[in-house]
Amino acid sequence: MLEYRANFIMWAGFTVIYHATAIAALWVTLRNFPSINGWDFRQTAFMYGLWMLGHSLHNAFLFTVGSVPEFVREGRFDRFLVRPLDPLFQALTVPQQIMPDELILAIVYFCVATAFAGVHVDWVLILYVPLVAIGGALIDFGINLAIATASFWFTRVDSLRWVFMSLEQEFSRYPISIYQRGVRLVLAFVLPFAFMNYFPATYLLHKSEDGLNLNPAIGLLTPLVGLVVFLGAYAFWRVGVNRYQGTGS
Repeated sequence: MLEYRANFIMWAGFTVIYHATAIAALWVTLRNFPSINGWDFRQTAFMYGLWMLGHSLHNAFLFTVGSVPEFVREGRFDRFLVRPLDPLFQALTVPQQIMPDELILAIVYFCVATAFAGVHVDWVLILYVPLVAIGGALIDFGINLAIATASFWFTRVDSLRWVFMSLEQEFSRYPISIYQRGVRLVLAFVLPFAFMNYFPATYLLHKSEDGLNLNPAIGLLTPLVGLVVFLGAYAFWRVGVNRYQGTGS
C-alpha cells in the first residue's frame, strides 16, 4: 500500500462507490415503497451494515481462499502438499495485497447506521455484534472454501464463484420475508446468508420474524451457524485434498 499509493486510493474509492451504490439503490426502492414487509430504509440500512461487517472481515483476512483454483491450475498447490503445514493454512497465508479499507468503511458505516436506525446501544449490542461479524465471516468463508474445493475436480470454478457472490450480494440487501418461501428456506438453511444480517437485525431491532415465523432469538445462533458452515466446508476440503491428483502442470 505504501509503494503503490495510487492503486490503494483507487481501490478504496471503488469500495466506497460500490457500497454507496448499493445503499443508494436501497434508498430509491424504499423512497417509492416506504415499507417492505414492515422494514423501512433505516432498518434495511442497519441490516446492510451487519452484512458489511461480516463480509468485509472475511475479505480482509480470508479472501485468499479464492486463489486456490488458480493455485490448482498453475500447479502451485502441489507445493503445499509437501510442506509440514496444513494446506489450507498455507493457501490463506500466501503473501498478497490485502486492503483493510472495506473493513474500516464497514465499521464506520455500521456505527452511523446504528445511530441512524435509532438502535439502543448497550452491552448486549457491543458484545453481540462482533460475534455476528465473526459468524458472518465464517459463513462467507465456508461457502467460498467449498467453491474452492470444487476446483480439485473441475479446475476452473470462476463462474460458480461469481454466481454465489452475486446471490449473496443481491439477496442480502433486503429482508428475506419479501421472497417466496423456497428462496427464504435456501437463504436460511442452505446458503445461510440470512444469518449474516437478517436474523441478527430482527433480534436487535426487536422485530417479529415473519419470513419463516421463527423466534427472533434465532439471530443469536449466527456464530454457531458460521462455525457449522466452516466445519462442513473444511470436511469437504479434506476430502478434496485427499483425492487431489494434480493438473499435470
